Amino acid sequence: MTTRVLRLGVVGLGRAFTLMLPTFQQDTRVKLVAATDPLADARAQFEKDFGAPAYPTIEALCADKSVEALYIASPHQFHADHVCMAAAAGKHVMVEKPMALTLDECTCMIEATRRAGVHLIVGHSHSFNTPIRRTRELIESGVYGPVRMIHALNYTDFLYRPRRPEELDTAAGGGVIHSQATHQIDILRLLGGGLVTSVRAHTGRWDAKRPTEGAYSALLGFEGGAFASATYSGYGHYDSDELLDHIGEMGQTKTASDYGAARRRLAATANPAEESRLKAARNYGGSLYTPANPAPGMPPGTLAHQHFGHLVVSCDTADLRPTPQGIAIYTDSERRFEALPPPAIARQEVIDELYNSVVNGRAAVHSGEWARATTAVCLAMLESAESSRDVVPAFQIACAASDNAAS
Repeated sequence: MTTRVLRLGVVGLGRAFTLMLPTFQQDTRVKLVAATDPLADARAQFEKDFGAPAYPTIEALCADKSVEALYIASPHQFHADHVCMAAAAGKHVMVEKPMALTLDECTCMIEATRRAGVHLIVGHSHSFNTPIRRTRELIESGVYGPVRMIHALNYTDFLYRPRRPEELDTAAGGGVIHSQATHQIDILRLLGGGLVTSVRAHTGRWDAKRPTEGAYSALLGFEGGAFASATYSGYGHYDSDELLDHIGEMGQTKTASDYGAARRRLAATANPAEESRLKAARNYGGSLYTPANPAPGMPPGTLAHQHFGHLVVSCDTADLRPTPQGIAIYTDSERRFEALPPPAIARQEVIDELYNSVVNGRAAVHSGEWARATTAVCLAMLESAESSRDVVPAFQIACAASDNAAS
């Protein structure tokens, strides 16, 4: 039986696209047939790599009748407009996290896609990762009792990777709340049941040259009594991948030479304009662009699963710790490890959900409603840090039992 191929167009050929590119190239269920980006070099690279048109505007891409669905990876502040334009053109949509910068924008995106009768999926977030989904299955099984507490921790060099000025402006979608908390909160909501009832947070802005949130700690309460702590730092000192056998977020093996690399690269730039040029040069089609391997540093066939830091889920009769290789399970009487097969294709879980929604008509886990609830928690973190009080996030929805995996 011939597999139906989903024809994708890409909006934005930047960093997010390069991280998804190995998946698009290897998963035979999808084909890249068009793109748009404001940078001529990126468009030229796409046309060379795929023999397909790359347009200077999203309007031209939306008019391309060969495109069935759009992968929207434009800067955060454009997500809402671009999703609504795609929906008006009758295209299904997968938009990168964060869904949008305001809850009103999220609602407009949901309503636009609903009116058009097209599917809306928000991702990639690391709650797609197989170890997280398997942990959710273990929770749903009831073998270990209900979730009582979740602890999530991640220390990275996020803030010192090359940035455009708006990526250091919280109001424009910059900083770690919009870009990184989205991952962590999505994971916590998936494992905690989805319904966050309270948020108390503190944020850190500790570098005047990077004037946005670079760190946070938050305590979330869930309906039913479970609670979760979320801590993140992007200040590039301690690297919490040490807790995961030195496997990086993208599944790659890290070495001693990786330490401090982001700060060293940034030190070579004298001003924001140079930093923006460095970022553009390293992106798709730039002068320093090199195609990404599915997991740099790992031999073919031995990919580790991607992750978002150290995580422990405490249930009544066991603690569950998802890792890039599987799930460590600590019960009353034993510690055991449930190994997971290494991924054949990185981030294939994202295509599973997109394909099963658009082609097979199955409801998406990472729907617009789900992502709006995650956005609400992230915005509640900012509000809580500013007001020094608990905040009740809006639009919370429960996690659906069983996810939209490949069939």
